[in-house]
Amino acid sequence: MAQHYLGIDVGTTAIKALVVDESGSVVGEAEAAQGLSVPRPGWSEQDPADWWDGTVDAVRSACEQAGVNHVAAIGLSGQMHSSVVLDKGDRVLRPAILWNDVRTTEQCRFIMETVGNDGLARMVGNPALEGFTAPKLIWIRDEEPAVFDQMQTVLLPKDYVRLLMTGEKVTEPSDAAGTLLFDVREGCWSEEMVDGLGLDVGMLPRVMGSAEVTGGLTKDAAEALGLRTGTPVVGGGADNAAASVGSGNVEEGLMQTSIGTSGAVVAPIETVRVDPGMRIHSFNHAVAGRWYLMGVVLSAGAALGWFRRVLAGRTGEASSYEELISEAEEVPAGADGLTFLPYLTGERTPHADSNARGVFVGLHSGHERGHLVRAVLEGVTFALRDSLELMRGLGVDASEAVAVGGGARSMVWRQMQADVLGVPVVTVGPAGGAPYGAAILAAVGTGGFESVEEVCRAWIRPLDRLEPRGEMTDAYEVAYERYRKLYPRLREHFAEVVAG
Repeated sequence: MAQHYLGIDVGTTAIKALVVDESGSVVGEAEAAQGLSVPRPGWSEQDPADWWDGTVDAVRSACEQAGVNHVAAIGLSGQMHSSVVLDKGDRVLRPAILWNDVRTTEQCRFIMETVGNDGLARMVGNPALEGFTAPKLIWIRDEEPAVFDQMQTVLLPKDYVRLLMTGEKVTEPSDAAGTLLFDVREGCWSEEMVDGLGLDVGMLPRVMGSAEVTGGLTKDAAEALGLRTGTPVVGGGADNAAASVGSGNVEEGLMQTSIGTSGAVVAPIETVRVDPGMRIHSFNHAVAGRWYLMGVVLSAGAALGWFRRVLAGRTGEASSYEELISEAEEVPAGADGLTFLPYLTGERTPHADSNARGVFVGLHSGHERGHLVRAVLEGVTFALRDSLELMRGLGVDASEAVAVGGGARSMVWRQMQADVLGVPVVTVGPAGGAPYGAAILAAVGTGGFESVEEVCRAWIRPLDRLEPRGEMTDAYEVAYERYRKLYPRLREHFAEVVAG
């Protein structure tokens, strides 16, 4: 009987499910949209119950499309950092605080004062940023003590879905690494960090392998999903790690650029490297014995989406992305002196500044709509290059970049990445993305393949390759230097604006 594997991604805007056959072909896929709650400016929350409802809908639809009611294994992926807090009866105590929530500036300051930059580098290998899980827990302790007193367990989004599937409280290294409570070098919870922050390591789930079976579907979960009781569920991976697996980005010398709601540059490494300045992340990969460096742009595709909504105005009649990008293509590199900082929701890499804001600089009466669109595309791409330059400073570079996410669908934006980053940019198939990577991990975890690398070689194929164009180098270098100089000059202004 043919084997099928199910990959599920608990994303911010949608739950996605893919059914993959034993040749790596996608035979069923579906997604269920997810809403976002913004109770106050800078806050971002979701109801974990909606993740389960979305998972049920997406899995049933994908399996129906594939014509299967049995899969050999399930792999999970999900948004990083977001916190689900449970009481002793495993009931959700409050809405999950998400990765893009920036309410915890004071708590990050407390972490810095308590353990310091050197302590962070030594214990967890990452900076104290608002998006991470640890400051969220401290915020709950500070601001919602009644909730904190009832807390018995803290889970990440995909691991909460795992709990509902299997009854097991388990995470894996790639997601645990984004909590600021995990020793990325040793691959275990940092009891020194947990104790130093006044938290309880007993609240944290067991850590198992990304390609290790963590449990099987309970009878109730199987009935809800339309699958068989006992179906194995493997550890899976954080969304960026799983997406790297899904694109074959699993060996040092490669790199992945992602432009979705946020943006990221992910470069696998074979030994841990921690930036002394703590400007870039060092996380465990979903491939055993590997790590990756990652830089994050908080508003990537979201920046273009914002601009498109602004153009639509009250009528709501927005131009298509294709139309906007076509206009940008007619504008020369550097957008005739126009520069855009894409810091609409603050920024993570390299500035770690929740006060940072989006800015157009250099507007004049000769600029048309295409210039503004081009400046947005370039600003996001320059932000990706900021991350790559930090990696190069740590001795990590790439011979090519695999482009994933919605931005990868645009050849104009992919070519811009090749020209700005100075490396060939490729796309791969048949699917890529986090749910496909989760399916790969499921195949390895249940013995379908011996290693992630083996699956990637068997299933993933190149689709398109764009080389850097030498004639564009000078124009982009001038524009990038102009971009790079703006934030330091505006940092104090941003703080004043936010302070009111």
